[in-house]
Amino acid sequence: MTAFRRLATITLLGFVLLQKPLSGADTRTYDLVIYGTTSAGITAAVQARRMNLDVVVVGPDKHLGGLSAGGLGWTDSGNKAVIGGIAFEFYQHIYRHYDRPDAWRWQTRDNYGSRAYGTPTINGGGPAMWVFEPHVAEQIFEDFVNTHSISVYRDEWLDRSSVGLRMQQGKILSIKMLSGKVFHGKIFIDASYEGDLMAAAGVTYTVGREGNDQYKETLNGVQTHNARSHQFKNNISAYTVPGDPSSGLLPRIQNAGPGTEGSGDHRVQAYNYRMCLTRVKENRVPFPKPNGYDPQQYELLLRDLLAGSRHINGKFDMLPNLKTDTNNHGSFSTDNIGMNYDYPDATYARRQEILDEHKTYQQGFCYFLANDPRVPEDVRSWYGQWGLAKDEFIDTGHWPHQIYVREARRMVGDLVVNERHLRRIISTNRSIGMGSYNMDSHNVQRYVDEQGYVRNEGDIQVNPGGPYPIDYGAIIPQRAECQNLFVVCAVSTSHIAYGSVRMEPVFMILGQSAATAAALAIQHDFAIQDVEYASLARRLMADGQVLEYTTQKKPSKNSLSATDIIGTVVDDQSAQFHGSWVRSTSIGPYIEYGYRHDANSMKGQNSIRFSTTLKPGPYEVRLAYTNNPNRASNVPVVLYHANGKEIRHINQKATPPIDNLFVSLGTYDFEESGVVEITNTATDGYVVADAVVFIPAEMKP
Repeated sequence: MTAFRRLATITLLGFVLLQKPLSGADTRTYDLVIYGTTSAGITAAVQARRMNLDVVVVGPDKHLGGLSAGGLGWTDSGNKAVIGGIAFEFYQHIYRHYDRPDAWRWQTRDNYGSRAYGTPTINGGGPAMWVFEPHVAEQIFEDFVNTHSISVYRDEWLDRSSVGLRMQQGKILSIKMLSGKVFHGKIFIDASYEGDLMAAAGVTYTVGREGNDQYKETLNGVQTHNARSHQFKNNISAYTVPGDPSSGLLPRIQNAGPGTEGSGDHRVQAYNYRMCLTRVKENRVPFPKPNGYDPQQYELLLRDLLAGSRHINGKFDMLPNLKTDTNNHGSFSTDNIGMNYDYPDATYARRQEILDEHKTYQQGFCYFLANDPRVPEDVRSWYGQWGLAKDEFIDTGHWPHQIYVREARRMVGDLVVNERHLRRIISTNRSIGMGSYNMDSHNVQRYVDEQGYVRNEGDIQVNPGGPYPIDYGAIIPQRAECQNLFVVCAVSTSHIAYGSVRMEPVFMILGQSAATAAALAIQHDFAIQDVEYASLARRLMADGQVLEYTTQKKPSKNSLSATDIIGTVVDDQSAQFHGSWVRSTSIGPYIEYGYRHDANSMKGQNSIRFSTTLKPGPYEVRLAYTNNPNRASNVPVVLYHANGKEIRHINQKATPPIDNLFVSLGTYDFEESGVVEITNTATDGYVVADAVVFIPAEMKP
C-alpha cells in the first residue's frame, strides 16, 4: 500500500507559478463543475440546481448513472431506512416506473413478486423500489438532467498532464479536457470512480490495502484466515500437471505467497461487469465467443466443476422482466482476480487494455460454461439457457458499458474513515449521510498454499453492527492541498471501510451533501474546509438526508437482552452475512431485536458467520433459534475451534431444549477466537439464525 501526491503547481515562498493560459478556454465561470457522470455526479448536479447554482457536468462516459445504470440493478443497499434525499427519490422513480402496466414487457408485475410493491418512504412521498433494469435507471438519470436543465458534456476526458488543470493559492481555477474544452469554476466535485481530478490536483491519495496497524483495524491488509467465502471448497491442484510443481502454474494464479497476515500491499479488490442476462428466447442473445478466447484460461474452473462444485449459478439475482443482475460468486467466477492492480494510476490507453482483457475474460467465462464439451452436462445445459438481454446496452453489443470499479484511488484527507468509525468505536461528529452495508471486499489475489492447492485471498464480508454516519471529512482534501474540491467516490477511507462506503446509494448521498456544502461555501466565500457544519446539517435534513439512525427496541415479551445471558453473546446484528437474509420478529422468543431467516430460498448460497474474540480455554457453545413446523430439520452448523472444526446438523422444527431458545452444540477448546457458521446448503425448510453464545466451562449454570 502506497500513498501519492502529485503537485499540479509549484509553490515558492508563498507565490504560485501558474501554467500558461489554457488554449480555447471558455470565459464562463460556473459555480460548480462536476467531473464524472456517475450516479454521484448527477445527484450532485440536481442538488446544485435546486440550490440555484450554475452547474455543469463533464465526463468521459456517454451514458449517465455509472454502475447504477451499468448493470448493478440489484441494489446493495444495506439498511434502506438510512437512504434519504435525492438518492431515495431515485428509487421512488424506479417504483413509479414499474407501477405502470406497460413497464412489464416480459412478465407481469404479480408474477415478479412482492418486491415490485416497494417499501414505504421515510421522509414523505410514495414507496421506493430497489431492483431495476439498467435502461430504466439510465432513463431516470436522463430525466433528472432534463428536468433540471443541467448541461452535460459527454465523452470528455480530463487532460491528466501538467497542463490539464490550473490552480492558484490552493484552489482549482479551471480544468481542461483532451478535446481542448476548458471549464472554469468556483467549486469542483470529482465524481469519478477513479479519482482522476483529485490526483491531478495534487491531493494525497492511496492505492491498495493498509496494514491493520495503520488505523488499529482488524479486517485490513492480507486476510488469509478470513478467506472462507468465494473459496475453492475442494483441494484443487494449482499445477498444469496436477501435483507436479515442475509443470508450472495454471493460468490466473500468482507465482508468490499471499503475504504476511494483516500487512498492507498494493492490491485492489477484483473488478467485473454486472451482466444483465435472460432466458427469454425472444430477448436472448447467445453468449458471444470473444476474440482471443482461450479455453485454457478456465482450466481451474473446469477442475472445480469436475470435483463437484456447482457455484456458478449462485448470483443470478432476478430483476423485473425476467432479467438478472449476475454477479461474481464462488471460487472461479466473473471477478477477474489480480488483473487490475495498475488500473487506478494507469494511462487511459492502459486502462482500456485492462478493460478489454476483463471483457474478454468474462465473455470467455460465459462462453466456456455454455459451450465447452468438457463442462459437466448439467452445468453446460443450464448455463446455455442464458444469454445477454437483447433490449439492454443496445449500443455496446448488449454488454455493460461500465465495469465495476470496486476500488481505485482513495483520498487521504485530514480524517480517514476506517473500520473503527463504522463500528462506532470512534465517534463521527459531522455526519453528512449514512452507510450500512457489510464491510465487503472481494478477493484480491489467487495463490498456491503449502500443499500445492489453489486459494483465493481478500474476501471479507463483515457487518459493521448497523448503520453508521459518514463524516464530512471523508469528502474534503487536506486544506493545504486544495480548498475548493470535493471527492465523492474516491473518498477518504481505509480499504476495509471503503468496502462498505462504496455502495451506489451512498455515493448518491455523498454527491448531494457535497453540492449542498458547495452552495454554502460559495454563499459565504469560504474554503470548503470552513463550511459551518450546523448550517450544512440543517439544510441536509431539510432536504431529506438521514444523518443519524438509532434502532428502537420494541417492547416485546419475546425479546431477551443479550446482557441477561451468561457468556459471550454474538447476536445476528453483529454477524457476517453472505447471500440474502431476512430480518424477522414473527416468532419468539429471540435475542435483542429479532432474528434472520433465509426465506427458504437460494439454497447453498446463504451463510451467516458468528465470530468473537475469546480468552483461551474450553467453552460450551449454544445456538439460539426459534422453532416452527416450516423450519429446516437439517441445518448445517460448523464450529471452528482449536482442534479443527465440527459440523452439526440442527433440527429447527424441534423446540430448543434450553429455555425454549438454545440448543447446546457441545464444549470445545478455543484459542483466541470462536467462530460458528450456519449455511442453508441442502436444507429442507426455513433456516433461522438468531445468536451464538460462548459460555466458559467454569461458568456453565
